[in-house]
Amino acid sequence: MDTAIFYDGIEGPIRILITAPVMYLFIIASVRLSGKRSTSQMNNFDWVVTVAMGSIAASSIVLDGVTLLEAALATGVLMILQYLVTRLVIISPLAASVIKPVPHLLVHEGMCLEDAMRDERVATEEVEAAVRSAGLTGIDEAQWVILETDASFSVIPKGDRDFAKVTLDGVAGMPPQPGRTT
Repeated sequence: MDTAIFYDGIEGPIRILITAPVMYLFIIASVRLSGKRSTSQMNNFDWVVTVAMGSIAASSIVLDGVTLLEAALATGVLMILQYLVTRLVIISPLAASVIKPVPHLLVHEGMCLEDAMRDERVATEEVEAAVRSAGLTGIDEAQWVILETDASFSVIPKGDRDFAKVTLDGVAGMPPQPGRTT
């Protein structure tokens, strides 16, 4: 039996003991510099960048062919690209429409919108769980349930409310509301 699968010399463990803390500290510093966005509830783009950074860090820790400098440079480039893209989304509606997902209406006036739920691949059970988390006893008590860009649910209950004041701009599938100017 080849014992190299268990132990192949001291160089590998020493490399890991040096590389892991350095990459850990570098990523913490990078996230701190890039702001709250990189660790908040993430949209698809943020998630992809975060997974890529984790892969780069792991590669530098366990692979001999990836140096600390290369991993730090790759992580830094991803952070800069994420910053630039998020700035572009803020100033360019065209870029925002291409890059950023939009919130999607799943429940309207207590009724599930089956086509929207199917398009977003959301099960009724998930909507029911969101409604329960909002303190309601059933979907019929929800005025609207919206799937947000970070995959969380916003539940707006029925009741004594001025729905004209609810922020619904940019929600896909939202029918025009009387008294709203959107």
